[in-house]
Amino acid sequence: MRTRLRYALTALTVPLALAAASCAAPPSVAVVDAESATVDTSDGLVVDGERIADAELFEAARAEGSLSLYSGYVENSEKQVIAAFERDTGIEVNLVRLVPNRLAERVLSEQGAGRLGADVVRTSDYDIAMRMYDAGVFTGHDVPGADSLDDTVRYRDGAFYRVFNPLYTFAYNTVLVDPEDAPTSWEGLTEDRWRGHLGITQVGAGGSSLTLTRFQEERLGPDFLPALADQRPRIFDSSSAALESLARGEVSVATAVVSSVNIAAAKNAPVDFVVPEEGMAAYDYFVGKTTSARHEAAAELFLDWNLSQRGQDVFRQIGEFPARSDVSPPEILGQQLPAADSGLIVRIPPQELIDAAEADQRRWLSLFGYL
Repeated sequence: MRTRLRYALTALTVPLALAAASCAAPPSVAVVDAESATVDTSDGLVVDGERIADAELFEAARAEGSLSLYSGYVENSEKQVIAAFERDTGIEVNLVRLVPNRLAERVLSEQGAGRLGADVVRTSDYDIAMRMYDAGVFTGHDVPGADSLDDTVRYRDGAFYRVFNPLYTFAYNTVLVDPEDAPTSWEGLTEDRWRGHLGITQVGAGGSSLTLTRFQEERLGPDFLPALADQRPRIFDSSSAALESLARGEVSVATAVVSSVNIAAAKNAPVDFVVPEEGMAAYDYFVGKTTSARHEAAAELFLDWNLSQRGQDVFRQIGEFPARSDVSPPEILGQQLPAADSGLIVRIPPQELIDAAEADQRRWLSLFGYL
């Protein structure tokens, strides 16, 4: 009765509350505090006491002045990264942003034609990174401290690197759902009260969706996805579309990425995320310098900065899980995220994802009747 009453009242009050939220002044604190770092360029690039580049590389990169980045990373997040890098180095980053599958098509097409325009490529999905590697897109580069990075960070002798892991969980609309009423577990999404009020992203949206599906199959068991399908969720073609719908109050709860929720909340969207009892799915993002790089020094500096403590801290502030083990997990929207060894950050080995992808996608499509 309480739940039915809540939805009845919500139907009357949500339009006004959501309108008020969208009109309110944005928070005064940016997602990334780009100005907090101490930068010394008198002898190379030193940020907060860490030497990221020697004088020779830094001056060569400054002389080039810019670099071209092709990225499949979420645009709002990538722009936060670029702003911090440009602030630290004075080097302009020209961004071409596409969803990972479209990015792969463009990169492989340009590479095949001998006219790849990127100095650096950033993409999710190990399968995409390996297709680019096999096509000769990447060239090896040793970032500072490369010898200390294990083979889950440094791939193919430094041809490309895992730089961070977004965390896939679920979020709720804070106007529609009180924090004390929000689900605390993945299994909680299958409760009757959420039937018809959920949003999810379709399995073919990219490596992130396939990672979440594999996590759900492994961690939650074979009965979870059929039970979720029975909830009649609204299915979106991308996680960003699902989050936008959640912020508008079209669904009450939706699968979402922590960093995207963080940026949306910074723009005053009424959303918050949950750290589920069963954990969160961590999916990979990779970056590499291209063999055709016209701004080689700037490209190398960009990679070095990405894998530095400074770059890793920028990703941490956005809400991503750093690849480097010496950078602490994020604290986002007042929630301290679990440590890598807590058992709640679940990163599935890339080859396992590739091996399971076809069967996982086929089963998901069958269960949800999505064509």
